[in-house]
Amino acid sequence: MKNRKKMSFSMFLVCAVVLLTGSVSLAAAGTFAASEAQKPAIFGQDIREGKDILEKTEETIQLRYKETVKEAEMLAKYEADEAARIAEEEAARAAAEEAARIAAEQEAAAQAAAEQASWVQEEGYQEEYIETSSEPISASVDDQTLLAALIYCEAGGEPYEGQVAVGAVVVNRVKSGAFPGTVRDVIYQSGQFGPARTGKLDRVLANGSATDSCYQAAAEALAGVSPVGDALYFGDGKNYGQKIGGHWFHS
Repeated sequence: MKNRKKMSFSMFLVCAVVLLTGSVSLAAAGTFAASEAQKPAIFGQDIREGKDILEKTEETIQLRYKETVKEAEMLAKYEADEAARIAEEEAARAAAEEAARIAAEQEAAAQAAAEQASWVQEEGYQEEYIETSSEPISASVDDQTLLAALIYCEAGGEPYEGQVAVGAVVVNRVKSGAFPGTVRDVIYQSGQFGPARTGKLDRVLANGSATDSCYQAAAEALAGVSPVGDALYFGDGKNYGQKIGGHWFHS
């Protein structure tokens, strides 16, 4: 009797387990089926969302590209405008400098003409007198520069006629045969011209101090112009001969 009861209870347990296991399996199967059924819908939603993102990304890229192109165009225009502005300023500056240079040259020419006119009038000096000339001598540019420097040292503060006269004395000595036969040798002959002896002449040459009037006077003297005839000497302590400015000129 007891054995039968045990068998019946055991069978009950087995049936219960089978029933429960089957229920669980059926429930799991239903859940899985439902999940699988939802997958196509979820996947389709993901695709739509992905397409939306791609479309928005493409729109953003296109917009940014347009903005970049516009910025590049604006930058190119700015650079072109800036280059044009700089070129215009450079052209204006060059034109102003050229105008200033021309004005300065014109002013210098006018001043030189005024000074020349003043020199002509000083000490009763007449243009036709200074134009009377003898034979010119052969001289180089260096000879003219050296003679202009000597004239500056000896007669830089004298009237123009006096400057030409100092140059004429040097030229007369070159022609005379009693003195050395070149401008340089006459000027540097021992004991003749103080500026050559003291070194002042060399300093004036080194510094380029001789004025335009001294260069002009040297050129005229070398060309044979002599307001003092054939004078071979000059000084400020002689009271005879021809007086021009502060110097007396004589043979």
